[in-house]
Amino acid sequence: MIIRLVKMTFEQKHVNDFLKLFSEYKERIAGFEGCTHLELLQDKNNPVVFFTYSKWEDGSFLDKYRKSDLFIRVWGQTKKLFAEKAEAWTVEEV
Repeated sequence: MIIRLVKMTFEQKHVNDFLKLFSEYKERIAGFEGCTHLELLQDKNNPVVFFTYSKWEDGSFLDKYRKSDLFIRVWGQTKKLFAEKAEAWTVEEV
């Protein structure tokens, strides 16, 4: 099992735009082959900071998703809303 964590910091004026975008695409992302879990988390102390937390059967499925048209479209729209560069980690459960 591979876990992908992505920290995204948005400009305040774009938070609702991101939430709408995530809502629009979350079912398609969660339904992508190999994705077993997807959730969106918001920082309790800084409401412009969000994390996506996803689980993948293995790294090959995550790689396939990251090369897909779906990812390219969603990420292209999302990164335009950032206040700072996103950070991402790929980890495994121990």
